[in-house]
Amino acid sequence: MVNPDDIRLFSIVNADGSEVILSNLGAGIVSVVVPDREGRMADVVLGYHNPEDYENDGPCMGKVPGRYANRIAKGQFTLGGKAYQLAINNGPNHLHGGPGEQSFANRIWAAEEISDGIIFSLDSPDGDAGYPGNLHVEARYTWTDDHRLTLHLSATSDAETVINLTNHAYFNLKGEEAGDVTGHELKLFAARYLSTDETLIPLPGEPAPVKGTPMDFTTAKPIGRDLKADFPALNYGKGYDNCFVVDDWQKGMVRPVARLTEATTGRRLTVSTDAPGIQVYTGNWLEGCPLSKSGKAYHDYDGVALECQYFPDSPNRPDFPFETLKPGEVYENTIVFAFE
Repeated sequence: MVNPDDIRLFSIVNADGSEVILSNLGAGIVSVVVPDREGRMADVVLGYHNPEDYENDGPCMGKVPGRYANRIAKGQFTLGGKAYQLAINNGPNHLHGGPGEQSFANRIWAAEEISDGIIFSLDSPDGDAGYPGNLHVEARYTWTDDHRLTLHLSATSDAETVINLTNHAYFNLKGEEAGDVTGHELKLFAARYLSTDETLIPLPGEPAPVKGTPMDFTTAKPIGRDLKADFPALNYGKGYDNCFVVDDWQKGMVRPVARLTEATTGRRLTVSTDAPGIQVYTGNWLEGCPLSKSGKAYHDYDGVALECQYFPDSPNRPDFPFETLKPGEVYENTIVFAFE
């Protein structure tokens, strides 16, 4: 259990007063306050009223899960001829590094304040949560006057291991207390997605084309337009909880992968990354989570998570664009949340 006295919040304010608040619990994004077209400020990231509520929450609200974000089938993978068994905490599968304090999302990270942001760091020993290698992880956040929140994730290990880090913030561009996001328009720079089984593990074979399906966001459309369509990918998760394949992905190239727009406020969020996939999760199971920052109850679909990462179950899929982390190498993932 995390001692509530160990939880620290850090504020970064830019020139026009727009503010980002970060937490050392899970290296999380707690708040992003930005203006609308009229200059009115609002917090556009979902979060909780009590800082300690972020520990062991189901939604993984705003935090950095690991060692492996998303799912690994049956919690099993083989590395260097050795089989590894991880905890099962999502149906028959391993999710976000495991339950409770096994996940990086539920740990206190060290924090270092820098001129334009915060660097969070965490050390994970060999065998931690079943993963091999002594791992050092850093999450560097910076916030600029043009409303760009950049997260640079990096890691090193003294033995070959698997790693997949992302951020699990939920966005609502109307404001975190303003109801559902079904009217937000979403555009993805992704013409393919990973079809899955009912446990959300990718099926064998090539990624599926989105064209002609409810998964098509290549042209911007309201999130709610096809949310309840009778389609396997949507039926399995009660909405979108799917990994989309970034178009023309090139390793190390940071490029736009998603654009979220809310018409009544004029706010727009562009997400850029060098990751090959983006998991779109429409907050399908937010009901019953802790009270919001404004003291209200959140409901399903009140926020959307846009998680830039490797594909789910990549350690078991040699056909996926995935590399293990070896000694002497550096794992990196850059995510930019640009608000306009």
